[in-house]
Amino acid sequence: MQDLRYYVSLYIVSMYQIDTSHQAGCDSQTGSDMSSAQLYDTIGATYTLTRRTDPRIAAQVWAAFGDARTVVNVGAGTGSYEPSDRAVTAVEPSAVMRAQRPAGAAPCVDAVAESLPFDDQSFDAAMAFATVHHWQDPIAGLREMRRVARRVVVFTLDPVESCRFWLTRDYLPEFADLLAGRPPLTELARVIGARIEPVLIPRDCADGFYEAYWRRPEAYLDENVRRGISVWARVGPDAEARAVRSLRGDLASGRWAVRNRGLAGLDAAELGLRLLIA
Repeated sequence: MQDLRYYVSLYIVSMYQIDTSHQAGCDSQTGSDMSSAQLYDTIGATYTLTRRTDPRIAAQVWAAFGDARTVVNVGAGTGSYEPSDRAVTAVEPSAVMRAQRPAGAAPCVDAVAESLPFDDQSFDAAMAFATVHHWQDPIAGLREMRRVARRVVVFTLDPVESCRFWLTRDYLPEFADLLAGRPPLTELARVIGARIEPVLIPRDCADGFYEAYWRRPEAYLDENVRRGISVWARVGPDAEARAVRSLRGDLASGRWAVRNRGLAGLDAAELGLRLLIA
């Protein structure tokens, strides 16, 4: 069945005359570009060292698909959170990220969210995981997802709630600046007619995104961990160095533990991560 699902995806890609020259997912569609492509072409080479599917978060995402059998993954990266029991077609503009997709991964199209190269209602569901904040025009990208699929599932963040996370609040306020001017979560939901569902982050989250190490602060001192989180590259080396220096000092002095003592007994935390389900 898994082979059949792969060939269904391959057929969908071939309908749009896009070359599938690598089974692991490197196709070419010229003339499309977005800022995240250049960002991840620069920082994405070691992405798979720390970024992988967390099964608890995945279960919540996949449940939102309902009975969908065909899925397009927009801003797919290296393929995390792509369900193995459905026919998946991936969309990813970064060549570096596409090259890291494992052998046998879903076929992958070189395109951007704002201009998906598919006919209306080509898929049962469209998904986007931790990528909307990189899109040049999130509203246009979400409308495109809605156009090509009857169901839309998006993992993203609430900028207001996210800025209360201790790493942003106490060490890296520049992260909030990156979100300035972006559409609020309620606007993203309104555009596609979505309901908003909170996603709790487990204390031992396997996927090393920005909020993942909320109970493991020492992890943020590890450069390999930071290289798997685009925020650090986007705020610049000066802000990164200052934040790491300050966090290291607070961990050594015990100040971090005192300031965040309320986290000690939690197995999962509400950190502003959300699913939009339409």
